[in-house]
Amino acid sequence: MYAIIEDSGSQIKVNKGDVLQLDHRPIEDGGEIVFDRVLMTGTGEGDAKLGQPYLKGATVTGKVVRHELGEKLDVFKFRRRTGYKRKTGHRQPYIAVEITDIKG
Repeated sequence: MYAIIEDSGSQIKVNKGDVLQLDHRPIEDGGEIVFDRVLMTGTGEGDAKLGQPYLKGATVTGKVVRHELGEKLDVFKFRRRTGYKRKTGHRQPYIAVEITDIKG
């Protein structure tokens, strides 16, 4: 069974057992997260249920596996002929979520 959920403005297709990298939330490792904005569910044999826009009563449950940081991005500012140079970096925080159950 699969589902298409909406999270942080993006639509994600998930199956049971998938591990997703989602935007950071203040949830501890091992905590449970429930996605109630389910757009579609199906089994793959052509019997899909579509929501308008969301399916009523459908939920996807996941478990937070770990907190992690994304790839490092270098931000470099430069103005020619003035001696102005600035270099900074950024690593986006994420949480890894394993999908444990799909209902609906």
